[in-house]
Amino acid sequence: MSVPVPLGLGLAAVGRPAYITTARDADLGDPDERSIDALRTRAHELLDEAWGLGIRYVDAARSYGLAEEFLGSWLTAHPERRAQLTIGSKWGYAYVGDWKMDATVHERKEHSAAMFNRQWPETLSALGTAPDLYLIHSVTPESPVLADAEVLERMRRLRGEGVRVGLSTSGPRQGDVLRAALTLADTPFSAVQSTWNLREVSAGDALAAAHDAGWTVVLKEVLANGALAAAEPDDDLERAASGVDADVFAIGVARARSFADVVLIGATTREHLRRGAGAPARSIERAELDALAVDPEVYWRERAERPWR
Repeated sequence: MSVPVPLGLGLAAVGRPAYITTARDADLGDPDERSIDALRTRAHELLDEAWGLGIRYVDAARSYGLAEEFLGSWLTAHPERRAQLTIGSKWGYAYVGDWKMDATVHERKEHSAAMFNRQWPETLSALGTAPDLYLIHSVTPESPVLADAEVLERMRRLRGEGVRVGLSTSGPRQGDVLRAALTLADTPFSAVQSTWNLREVSAGDALAAAHDAGWTVVLKEVLANGALAAAEPDDDLERAASGVDADVFAIGVARARSFADVVLIGATTREHLRRGAGAPARSIERAELDALAVDPEVYWRERAERPWR
């Protein structure tokens, strides 16, 4: 059995009151009680648990509500831990949900130089430190950012300051976006964060190419926003897991990917983190993996239909 890929803690699910993951009421309690103070406390508890489990990668973003601020206040309380951590964050989306569960719009996307110029200082202020990785958030083929000379020059300057820059990908054409970034002339990028899980494997070959090119590869949404946290009796996931809990199986398969450097766990409870940390790397035959995967267009359409809760 191969050595498991290290885990990272993603703060998307605890930086704001509403998100698209399942079972949030069971994990976080009454939505009316998801105050800023309550979620700050939860984020700090998870960061403490992650630290105790040996997790040394933490992921945030400008659009994850107050996730960067929660992480920054935790770092202020534990400054001696910063040197051992790798912190990734992202720009290109703004949180506009105003801490409301029923907000009409929770995030606003803008991949412009003006957005970078606004959000980079905000990230520095919230974290109290420069992140080690700074990624353009959720690049898709429709985004003009890979052809935006001004943005690319901003990224090159940031790289020159010692920050590893890259992009995160979303949507059914993640692989196309990543291949385009890999072939950019004088590309500033050397890191990528992509969705990869048992249902969405389409970016695998492109991620392998990025890894071979020396990029840092971070896998996100390995539990498909909770859809892979549990299996239905006698469904394809339960049969593939063969007696192993579905979440442990899904995390373990992700941790066995040779192209991955970090596997993110978007935990909302300490138990989630412990289960992830205890998930060994698990091999799976390509035919079996292909049988579990769904068409990327279907996967991303269904993801877009998930309610914020």
